[in-house]
Amino acid sequence: MTTTTLPAPDLSLDGRAFINGERVAARDGQTFDCFSPVDGRLLTTVARGQAADIDAAVTAARAAFEDRRWAGLPPARRKRVMMAFADQLLQHADELALTETLDMGKPVKYARAVDVNSAANCIRWYGEAVDKVYDEIAPTADTALALITREPVGVVGVIVPWNYPMIMAAWKIAPALAAGNSVVLKPSEKSPLTALRLAELALAAGIPPGVFNVVPGFGAEAGSPLALHMDVDCIAFTGSTRVGKQIHVMAGQSNLKRAWTELGGKSPNIVFADCPNLDKAVEAAVGSIFFNQGESCNAPSRLFVEASIKDAFLEKALKLVPQYQPGNPLDKKTVMGAIVDKVQMDTVLRYIDSGKKEGAKLLAGGEAAEPVKGGCYVLPTIFDGVKNDMTIAREEIFGPVLSVLSFTDAADVVKQANSNIYGLQAAVWTRDINKAHGVARALRAGTVHVNQYDEDDITVPFGGFKQSGVGRDKSLHAFDKYTEVKTTWIRIDSPLHR
Repeated sequence: MTTTTLPAPDLSLDGRAFINGERVAARDGQTFDCFSPVDGRLLTTVARGQAADIDAAVTAARAAFEDRRWAGLPPARRKRVMMAFADQLLQHADELALTETLDMGKPVKYARAVDVNSAANCIRWYGEAVDKVYDEIAPTADTALALITREPVGVVGVIVPWNYPMIMAAWKIAPALAAGNSVVLKPSEKSPLTALRLAELALAAGIPPGVFNVVPGFGAEAGSPLALHMDVDCIAFTGSTRVGKQIHVMAGQSNLKRAWTELGGKSPNIVFADCPNLDKAVEAAVGSIFFNQGESCNAPSRLFVEASIKDAFLEKALKLVPQYQPGNPLDKKTVMGAIVDKVQMDTVLRYIDSGKKEGAKLLAGGEAAEPVKGGCYVLPTIFDGVKNDMTIAREEIFGPVLSVLSFTDAADVVKQANSNIYGLQAAVWTRDINKAHGVARALRAGTVHVNQYDEDDITVPFGGFKQSGVGRDKSLHAFDKYTEVKTTWIRIDSPLHR
């Protein structure tokens, strides 16, 4: 066991809410403590937003939308501000990365190289798209002119999870802001700090006060009032399927606001015996499940390996496990960091216990670790002999736990892969192009990777089938969530038509 003493962060961590361009305490003065999963230290106290704080933020957002201080700007002007917002993230990249690591436990090298850069790229991409999305003219008779225009939906409520705080926020706020909306963001109470800092950077870039507001707090106290608010026109949520269902109910109970949810996953990763590069498939399977400590909705947590190559595959996989031992997240050599908090760590360990009790064979890991005293860490864990009806094969664990299953043919594995409530992502490894296409088409998932896993780009949509949610983040398709389509029909009463 290593008992690394971490340096005190040279950061000013402000946990107050950000409403109408200002840092403010919660209306009733309540706060909650924000602890680091790295070593258990208290980072700061955070405003415990509740219904009154959400109402203040929505009121500010509505006023900003109605007076068109943002929506009324020429697209080229909004574009410049969005680009400046992206620049602000990069200018403060080290600060944001360190904050993200201390707040939710991911390795700082990934927080810097992946999270900050991806969030900035997302904001920049939607900024560039502002003046490149055209409206339409319908092909009507020449006695009419029918204009089809996209208009901002109004006030957008955003609720994001704790696993990728900056990236998830960017995926929502960037297209919403680019379209001219005002936003109220409720970050997870487990990792609220970078979201609050993003609001300050947006203001510094030129986004007017009231356009982008952030209210931290707990789901029942801040998230529910946002989803139920009668003056919120759209709610965008990423998180668990259980809470996502509640979001849809609350949207219907209130003003029938549009509700867009990106929810859980239990993604199947299918490796056929004719995989073109077994070493690459092994590296992808192991690296993708242990990346971000397994705290990814699209993690390939169900690994299906054709029976004839399973032993060879697992032999190679087990040799890679030592590379993913959890370590000090502030060490730039660390590739797997801390679980976000003790509650989530205990949840992961309970799933591991259920795998053991239900008869799966534990090949690696299976217990907590303490590379840093006081932190929350779980060893990279692999189960073999998993059956599709086991809890660890059915439910989303959100931790570094890989379930290995076997199959005999394409029809068999498609049936197994699809027998799950989720449908977020999947992968197929084969050199047979016909098999690749056939299986990919048969899989019920929003994204199917072929001979790779988790390659990604802002230009492609992200979202799922079934209980993995509705709507799509990323790409131009995201504008569909944050705009209304309006038809303006103009009668042309010309002498030429008489």
